[in-house]
Amino acid sequence: MAQEHTEGRVTITEIARQAGVSVPTVSRVVNGRSDVSPRTRARVEDLLRAHGYRKRVSSTAATLVDLVFNDLDSPWAVEIIRGVEEVAHAAGVGTVVSAIHGRSGDAREWMRNLRARASDGVVLVTSALEPVLHEELRALGVPLVVVDPAGSPLLDVPTIGAANWSGGLAATEHLLALGHRRIGLIAGPPRLLCSRARFDGYRAALEGAGLAVDESLVVQGDFRPESGCTGCTALLDLPEPPTAVFAASDQMALGAIEALRRRGLRVPEDISVVGFDDLPEVRWSAPPLTTVRQPLADMGKLAVRTVLRLAGGEQPDSPRVELGTELVVRSSTAPPSARRIS
Repeated sequence: MAQEHTEGRVTITEIARQAGVSVPTVSRVVNGRSDVSPRTRARVEDLLRAHGYRKRVSSTAATLVDLVFNDLDSPWAVEIIRGVEEVAHAAGVGTVVSAIHGRSGDAREWMRNLRARASDGVVLVTSALEPVLHEELRALGVPLVVVDPAGSPLLDVPTIGAANWSGGLAATEHLLALGHRRIGLIAGPPRLLCSRARFDGYRAALEGAGLAVDESLVVQGDFRPESGCTGCTALLDLPEPPTAVFAASDQMALGAIEALRRRGLRVPEDISVVGFDDLPEVRWSAPPLTTVRQPLADMGKLAVRTVLRLAGGEQPDSPRVELGTELVVRSSTAPPSARRIS
């Protein structure tokens, strides 16, 4: 990995400020890129020399990778960590796990710690870095791979995701095939690409069956059980409740099942429920949950393999990888009941 070594701890950002150029321009000079004008290159190189900056290139293999989440309060994150750890351990690489909680101050503190420990690569999960922090990673020569990008991915950053659209389609088509026509959706946070893709799959399945999306049957969640319980309660309070619910995460599905239990309703005899993720615990829920299997551990494995290749100077076979999802049918879905829910 290319590491920054300076006297006086000058940063790439400070060099850019003094030179009157952008951080990427300084990065291009440091990394020997040719797409910088001779005059600008000379000015930047003079400042680098004046500050005693030199770029040290390690001749050894990567030894440390940072794994960064927005939050760590979900079994979903544990599955990603499990995949990352398996590959990293086999490669003799250490892993540092952090959560930045979507806060600028936490992200900057993480960046300071990353510089201090000279990490060889970063795997960023369902989060977005401020542009200045991303540019600093680039300037330091630290490769970045994003798992399940929160927003539109940067063109120069490899991403690993899942087939969320086809997963949403499969879940909804399964319920349609059982005879359900009023299918509620507890959607994930709309700022996340995966949430929007699952919603679009739900919409496509309904339209394929000749049904329009009934907006009253769509409620907003945040992937946590509490929002699944609240969302399902809102659906049950409709004048004509759904006969099935597709929750865009397993945790929300478990929350929905709790809401149904509180109303004295049975799954699937009164209402069918489908989740998304296939977390280990849902096969032991009551009843075992029909869900869309998302290859979370495999996403983690591929992400760390990719970042280690980048750290070794290789390029990934594809900058955008989407792993397949699979519908897993268990006992939480059945044809609609003839009894009207009230």
